[in-house]
Amino acid sequence: MKIIPAVDIKEGRCVRLSQGLADQETVYSDDPVAMACHWGEEGASLVHVVDLDGAFNGQPANADIVKKIIYNSSVDIQVGGGIRNLQTIESYINAGAYRVILGTVAQEDPKFVADACREFPGKIMVGIDARDGNVAVKGWVEVSDKKATDLARQLETCGVSGYIFTDISRDGMLQGPNLKSIREFVDHTSLPVIASGGVSRLKDVEDLLALEPNGIAGIIIGKALYDKNITYPQTLKLLDRHAG
Repeated sequence: MKIIPAVDIKEGRCVRLSQGLADQETVYSDDPVAMACHWGEEGASLVHVVDLDGAFNGQPANADIVKKIIYNSSVDIQVGGGIRNLQTIESYINAGAYRVILGTVAQEDPKFVADACREFPGKIMVGIDARDGNVAVKGWVEVSDKKATDLARQLETCGVSGYIFTDISRDGMLQGPNLKSIREFVDHTSLPVIASGGVSRLKDVEDLLALEPNGIAGIIIGKALYDKNITYPQTLKLLDRHAG
């Protein structure tokens, strides 16, 4: 089980959005590279980096910053946002990315996911973002008519390493994770799932740690860390107690 700080990049800055809305942003730093390194210094072993502009526009917009994060950080970096072709995946993996996260393209072109998994075994995760149970795409701007659980089942045979599941309604809102939707998603796949969205206090982390036997392998935390509602060392203590 990993506790994973998030670094979301928009227009070159480290931001957090509320419910994925581009016009609901809070800027936390003008230096995403330093922010990612900070989480490594705090004790994180993995950092979740998203090119938000890339997610909205369908092609990487902050790739140079993402690669600087990979080069300068001493911890593993998983990266997503606007990754729609094998060349982009290859460039991130060659830079040293731990894993690459496919989002919109996974819903639109499952065959591409299978091709990517064949080309880069063990390196591909799929981010499945849901609103009211249905898959949201293109930086959460559009919601499809496909159920998140159906997409998870469909992609399971492609060779992906696992899923990152985000309930958009809770993301950036500090209202607590939607445990019901997370449990439902986990129950529909045998692959590891990283839960994202809504963590606002230590009790939320405890609630998600309790789902480890169900298949939760990690917890992504963003706004709660940036707003200092909780500190990263506090989450590590919880993790130690849970493991013990």
